[in-house]
Amino acid sequence: MASFNDTVIDTFRANDGVLGGHWEGKTTLLLHTPGRKSGKNFVNPLVAAPDGDSYLLCGSAGGAPGDPQWVANLEAVDGPVTIELGADTLQANHRVARPGRDADWERLYGLWRAYWPDAADYETKTDRKFPIAVITPLR
Repeated sequence: MASFNDTVIDTFRANDGVLGGHWEGKTTLLLHTPGRKSGKNFVNPLVAAPDGDSYLLCGSAGGAPGDPQWVANLEAVDGPVTIELGADTLQANHRVARPGRDADWERLYGLWRAYWPDAADYETKTDRKFPIAVITPLR
């Protein structure tokens, strides 16, 4: 049985990255990361707020008490990662900004929060501050 993410991934690929419903009009991308323990390739569909030549992904996990696994997997990657953006598969540089550590976290999170209206709801479910991944495609 296909998971929710599998269904979103299939729809993304069938429509060159265009999703309807809740994601209509928003940029999404597929982030490929190797599992830091298993080495297995994982693909995560994520809302991607544009920021210049980069995209901002939020490790909100819908307001869960801990970061989603893709954040730790991304932080463990040395070098570019693979993303799917629209119909293109690209390599991308990345970094993860965290509150209290990175001076630009507040600006980055503010951009993502303004882009994705559900963020306000996620914030009510936890006390943690969400990490922001900055993904910059290599073109």
